Amino acid sequence: MEIIKVIPRGYCQGVVRAIRIARETAEQYSDQPVYMLGMIVHNRFVVDACEKLGIHCLEANGTSRLKLLDQIDSGVVIFTAHGVSDAVVQKAKDKGLTIVDATCPDVEKTHTLIREHLRHGDVLYIGKQNHPEAEGAIGIDPRVHLISKKEDLEHCRNLHHVLITNQTTLSLLDNEELIQECLKQYPDAIVQAEICNATTMRQKAVMNLKNIDLLIVVGDPHSNNSNQLREIGKKAGIPAALLIETAQDLREEQLAGKARIAVTSGSSTPTSLTNTVIKTLETYAATGRFEIWPLTEPIL
Repeated sequence: MEIIKVIPRGYCQGVVRAIRIARETAEQYSDQPVYMLGMIVHNRFVVDACEKLGIHCLEANGTSRLKLLDQIDSGVVIFTAHGVSDAVVQKAKDKGLTIVDATCPDVEKTHTLIREHLRHGDVLYIGKQNHPEAEGAIGIDPRVHLISKKEDLEHCRNLHHVLITNQTTLSLLDNEELIQECLKQYPDAIVQAEICNATTMRQKAVMNLKNIDLLIVVGDPHSNNSNQLREIGKKAGIPAALLIETAQDLREEQLAGKARIAVTSGSSTPTSLTNTVIKTLETYAATGRFEIWPLTEPIL
């Protein structure tokens, strides 16, 4: 059995930056309540580590960032790497909260692109329904229309001077398909694909894998970029692709008969979690003993 450690994998620079900001904020404002408006990144182990630093994570399925702010009366609020709308920023200011913005620079770049184009026309934003990054982008202005599937275009008639852009963590393949659907309706639209470099590099690394029997993606099930890596693997022809959170999710029967196993991880996955998976697989490959390696490295 051969274990292929896919490069690149794991934390991107935007995630590293957000975690650094969270840690520094907890230290700087240790005498005040500190809140995270949603999951800092989509990984529950990172969120738990932030909670241990004294940062209270506010998250509820289907609840917007704007609504989550109602739970904060005073103190410090950290905006996550996914970004927020202008309305969220203004509401936080109106409540007198200290704002710490951990928005990923790539997400902020897309927001700037959208704001500049809105002076001239409308925006079709390709993104995932209810994803915080998409929420922040479409919240900029009512003329930013979310396209999660081609049927959404039926509600976007009579737009003018259209810009087509997207969420930064989408599948390269799925994004291109929706861009082409948008262009059928608006052939003269400006296309500005905004999938970030980290997402692109990780997906292409999976696409380029050869003769792999099993792809293991280490990541949170809520992580869009982690889910996309698994789907990219399937579309690339890899016979089996798993998304797991930790080595504890591995089962010996999943590995039986697999000669070449590739391991990658989402850009919000701590290296320590991926390392335990790799060590577990390498031990099994070398000795035939299925033994889950414990987590010995810190999450943050």
